[in-house]
Amino acid sequence: MKIVVCDPVSPKGIARLQERSEFQVEVIGKKLPEAELLPRVRDAVALVVRSETKITKAVIDAAPLLKVVGRAGVGVDNVDVEAATARGVVVMNTPAGNTISTAELTFSMLLSMARKIPQASASMHAGEWNRKAFSGIEVYGKTLGILGMGRIGTEVARRARAFGMSVLAYDPYLSHARAQALDISLASLDQVFAGADFITVHMPMTDETRGMINAAAIAKMKKGVRLLNCARGGIINENDLLVGLQSGHIAGAALDVFETEPLPNPCPLRDLPQVILTPHLGASTDEAQENVGIEVAEAITAFLLDGEVRNAVNLPALDAKTYAHLRPYLLLGEKIGRLLGQLAPKQLDRVYITYGGKARELPATDPVTRAVLRGLLEPSSGPELNYVNVRSVASNRGLVVEEKRSDEPVTFNEWLHVAVYSGSEKTSAGGTFFGSPDNPRIVRLFSTPTEIPIRGTLLLVRNKDRPGIVGHLGTLLGRHQVNIASMTLSRDHAGGQALTVLNLDSAPPAAALAELVADPDITSARVVNL
Repeated sequence: MKIVVCDPVSPKGIARLQERSEFQVEVIGKKLPEAELLPRVRDAVALVVRSETKITKAVIDAAPLLKVVGRAGVGVDNVDVEAATARGVVVMNTPAGNTISTAELTFSMLLSMARKIPQASASMHAGEWNRKAFSGIEVYGKTLGILGMGRIGTEVARRARAFGMSVLAYDPYLSHARAQALDISLASLDQVFAGADFITVHMPMTDETRGMINAAAIAKMKKGVRLLNCARGGIINENDLLVGLQSGHIAGAALDVFETEPLPNPCPLRDLPQVILTPHLGASTDEAQENVGIEVAEAITAFLLDGEVRNAVNLPALDAKTYAHLRPYLLLGEKIGRLLGQLAPKQLDRVYITYGGKARELPATDPVTRAVLRGLLEPSSGPELNYVNVRSVASNRGLVVEEKRSDEPVTFNEWLHVAVYSGSEKTSAGGTFFGSPDNPRIVRLFSTPTEIPIRGTLLLVRNKDRPGIVGHLGTLLGRHQVNIASMTLSRDHAGGQALTVLNLDSAPPAAALAELVADPDITSARVVNL
């Protein structure tokens, strides 16, 4: 079986592959133009990449024997996962290998910024001796604001506490119990901005986090704040950061990632002495590269020789027979999770999953539970979340997950019900199949009967049950060029409160939503992307 190593990978990782007689390992070790790469992968069963080589649909189509793509790192944005999935190609990553390296880089940048170490070193190399120019500050007793308390944010917090810093953490998905165990204080975004002397970003790049550190956010921060980003470029708006630095409102910045990489030259940030810049070094340690190289080699070996799936971003860890049995429930579970992830409060502490009817007879429920959790947590976790690590991500947030096979009678032959809690506030949904396992439906939402095809964009409207409301909705959406694919309505009683759910061909514009909620008979209108 031919394995092509496309990018530079740890020699120890390559050696793990080469020591297996079943494998023929071809090491390219550098990014090739796509036209040169295509003939090299024609007979490959596995590809190994870091971040340089793009595994596009064309590359996948050129490799008819391809079974697996292994990414030595976290992000898989250089792999066309959708095209791989359509071809039945498993995509794996190595989400844990660079945790310590990135956390250590972050704290090194923080200390360097506090004591102006890079600037002082450059001055000394220039033959100067200028002690007065490089007076710094102590980090002891200062407050560190951490945006995102995943694995890396947690490790940074531990180091900050060891240095005598207080930690204010913003993570809408972290429970208070978990924060207490880490000896940190949970805070709102505005509280972090107002109270932190240093602010470090450790969140994935999503629509929610893109540009979240902007002019409006900077205006809420302390004068003299220092900012760090070793996570993803684009979370900090670089133009707004530049203005804040030039005005003196921001005392310093330390950046390892950028909106455009490599960082353009010239770039105004390069000209500011209070800014520390590094060329995306988060995972650039011998240990991290060795770890991810070995991890991806072992994952590919286990998959090709034993059929074991590790850290897959597009397939749960199942044998083929069990997967075929569970496949409909995996889709239904992930869609219910995704629905609740967009409707429920962010700070969840409990998840209850009930298997009823024939679902009690499933050969395994753990994969379905993982699918529910993946859908629930995906909006906040980014590309590192997969079926393998989703339980540990949930645990790291203090999320209690309970599952049961219920003997209680249900209306449907198959029944999957999920309830999530934020304190005493409950949000729930239940689903089944209509006609065949390939026709899943959500049939209960907020404890209200409904019938929702699980595809596309949903508009959920809570409204007074009155004549003409359906026509009003259709007319308003039509005026904004939004087509309704299907609609379901339910109500508590005639003239009471109703839940109207519309499957739409496209998301309604903000202006349409504003018109909807301006109607006194409509209490809420929410868009959900399934």
